[in-house]
Amino acid sequence: MQLSQNPINKNLEKQLADMFYQVLAEIDSPDELRVILGSILTEGERIAVLKRLGIALYLDKGRSYEDVKNNIKVSSATIATVAENLGNEGWQEVIRRVKAEEWASDWTDKIAGGIKKIFK
Repeated sequence: MQLSQNPINKNLEKQLADMFYQVLAEIDSPDELRVILGSILTEGERIAVLKRLGIALYLDKGRSYEDVKNNIKVSSATIATVAENLGNEGWQEVIRRVKAEEWASDWTDKIAGGIKKIFK
């Protein structure tokens, strides 16, 4: 993925970014977001974002660079770039949300299993 060498006017960039973020903020469901981003991003851009997410989650769980490299199929340089940014507010929020979803899912499964045992 190569960026154009012709920079966009900073004021226009800010206006477009504000509009784009507002559109994303108003999306109601994961399916709706999938359709929108699937239309906007190229396949390569989508895969790059997903790989960065995978790297961040693996590193947060203490996985080694070698494990990340082998499972996600990325270079050590890409892993290092994500690792350098893991302390940033955005990454921390993404990881917090993923962990919260995993926690909720685990407890839902445990509660459902407990209810099944009670009513057997």
